Amino acid sequence: MVTESKKKASAIEVTTTSTEIAFHLSTPTLSYHFHVPTVTHSTGGLLLPTGDLVHDHFGSPTTEPIPYNEAPTSRNEIEYLRTQREFADLGRGDYRLPAVHVRYPAGHTVSHFTYKSHEVIPGKPKLDGLPATWGKEDEVTTLQVRMEDKRSGLEAVLSYAVFKACGAIARSVKLENKGEGEVEILRLASWGGDLDVGEWEMVQLCGDWARENKEIRRKVYPGTQGFQTTCGYSSAYVNPFVAMVHPDTSETSGPAYGFNLIYSGSHACEIEVSPQGPTRVLLGINPLQLAWTLKPGESFTTPECVGVYSNQGLGGMSRNLHRLYRNHLSRSKFTHSPRPTLLNNWEGTYFDFTAKSLLSIADKAADLGAKLFVLDDGWFGKGETARTNDHKGLGDWCPNPERFPDGLGAFVDKVTGLKGGNMKFGIWVEPEMVNAKSELYEAHPDWALHAADHDRTEQRNQLVLDLGIPDVQDYIIDVLTRLLESAQISYVKWDKNRMMHEMPSPSAVHRYMLGLYRVVETLTTRFPDVLWEGCSSGGGRFDAGMLYYFPQSWTSDNTDAYDRLSIQFGTTLAYPASSMGCHVSAVPNHQTHRITPLEFRAHVALMGGSFGFELDPNALSAEEQKVIPERIKLGERVNPLVISGEMYRLNLPNESNWPAAMYVSQDGKEAVVLAYQVRTVIKARIPTVKLQGLDSGDEYEVEIKGERQVYSGATLMGAGLRVLWEQGDFQSQVIFLTKK
Repeated sequence: MVTESKKKASAIEVTTTSTEIAFHLSTPTLSYHFHVPTVTHSTGGLLLPTGDLVHDHFGSPTTEPIPYNEAPTSRNEIEYLRTQREFADLGRGDYRLPAVHVRYPAGHTVSHFTYKSHEVIPGKPKLDGLPATWGKEDEVTTLQVRMEDKRSGLEAVLSYAVFKACGAIARSVKLENKGEGEVEILRLASWGGDLDVGEWEMVQLCGDWARENKEIRRKVYPGTQGFQTTCGYSSAYVNPFVAMVHPDTSETSGPAYGFNLIYSGSHACEIEVSPQGPTRVLLGINPLQLAWTLKPGESFTTPECVGVYSNQGLGGMSRNLHRLYRNHLSRSKFTHSPRPTLLNNWEGTYFDFTAKSLLSIADKAADLGAKLFVLDDGWFGKGETARTNDHKGLGDWCPNPERFPDGLGAFVDKVTGLKGGNMKFGIWVEPEMVNAKSELYEAHPDWALHAADHDRTEQRNQLVLDLGIPDVQDYIIDVLTRLLESAQISYVKWDKNRMMHEMPSPSAVHRYMLGLYRVVETLTTRFPDVLWEGCSSGGGRFDAGMLYYFPQSWTSDNTDAYDRLSIQFGTTLAYPASSMGCHVSAVPNHQTHRITPLEFRAHVALMGGSFGFELDPNALSAEEQKVIPERIKLGERVNPLVISGEMYRLNLPNESNWPAAMYVSQDGKEAVVLAYQVRTVIKARIPTVKLQGLDSGDEYEVEIKGERQVYSGATLMGAGLRVLWEQGDFQSQVIFLTKK
């Protein structure tokens, strides 16, 4: 290729020749190529129209453009099917699902976007009103390609942000209406592009309340497959994440692509294999809940979608995402800090408590070594609408004077004064919801989501406030500001316990999300010293959109340690372990009624960045109270490695009776292995635990149950550790490694 001009900017190279403009996005671990033909020409019998963006390669690093090698064809109608397109529209011969679908004033939905210009920007511009990745100029470079539909005046700006250290590309699209008539956006995918021809399998995370983020892997067949949610939220049903892998890709080897939408609303992932072989991946807002009217002079920006690639299997893919999210998504000052061991009173008391009984729980928690007491549901409302059960009170965020006769501030002062002032105080809120039996609903019934004269369906005895309404946003901001200024509150658990029903319009969901993001942006900026935790009946809104604002989320309402293994391992497929809230609860477990040892429950909870307890410590046996301080000290030793270490899923709970996870410090000098035996196997030779992420030529001191031995990294990764298990189900061990 003869180069006429060339422009370099960090990870992005743009090359112009007499026939095309080529874009090469690169990191040390991946390359991403596409080009735009500047003249109509034929390659191998394939006509390439002028101005269309043509995708060439996404995957392993390359040093030069990927040439076409298409068989000649005489049938023009299949040309678009065989072309890998960067920004596919509908109505011009590409019969696959489009990335963009717009209805124009004349009634048709035929678009023709062609290349107009491009710009390379050091750093990364913010997205209007949306959470998104960020970075300094030496960490990220952004390519913006402007497309235009000359007939309608509609322009599209395609943004590609390249993070060299993370092997990641973040994509978003902005539509601008520079025409004279309003248009309706029916579909606008954040990520839309084709993968190479070949056999593919997709990996997704799905589930329900109390069984979130189960990993499902299935073959991709010709035609369309995928998943979507119409709940209004990202939901526990299907997480906005998908991985694309080859059939032989494993946890440790083979190509793995990960796509994750940085969004908390209804989403759709669609995978389509065309008859000619290319596999298209689309991820973005669910088209069923979009229908966005764009008037002249207005613009619409999609949520951002992250794409990563690794040739080190699903584990390598996950670590790329974890690295990106810890360093370039989560903004909290707590993101890289060890979290305080907490005790939450919910499963210990539910709604049955007084200030006196709570103080007794907090005092015992402090004695045992906890550093944060969290007051859950039931502290607010007054009179007939006081929150003494889940039928009333939501929306009335004032402390209950009967439960706190001296005021919430005085109670918080008592808690934070425990153990010489080493105890902190946290509180639960559910500000997006309202009970029909509340002062707020009586004053503003129109603030609840509703569709004309349809009945308003209650779920968990509550309705959803319409955060698309500015007055609702302002109310939540004001009432929570007053709450956080009224007492020494160091932690907020932000819950949401139902889905959306009876929405006034399809676009109401996205307007709601923009409103929610405005609210949490304001509050987290106003109170940066508060540790915020997301929650949605557990993991019902565990997504990258909320991770931008909240450094951690409650992983599941199911606190059973056995079930939590698969939930927590599955969650880390896309999200860093540092973002998981994991607690030790009483037995029999309140959700499954299963009985497991305290040590096993504690070691399972150590997998997450926020370690704590969900029980009444006064109800524990004397023996349990005796060992809990040891568990807390262990957690304080493990937590820094979970917060900032590289995670390796050594054995998976859906594949092995002996699942294990490993965290290696950034400097490689320390590591911890959390190993588990789910059930006893009689007369079986138990496989060794083969470690990962070590230096094969170095030696490591291995500490197991207080005993120390030295092994080489090569031995630990090749032959593995032989962990000795006693007879009995639900056992666990914590193994520390230190480089010599």
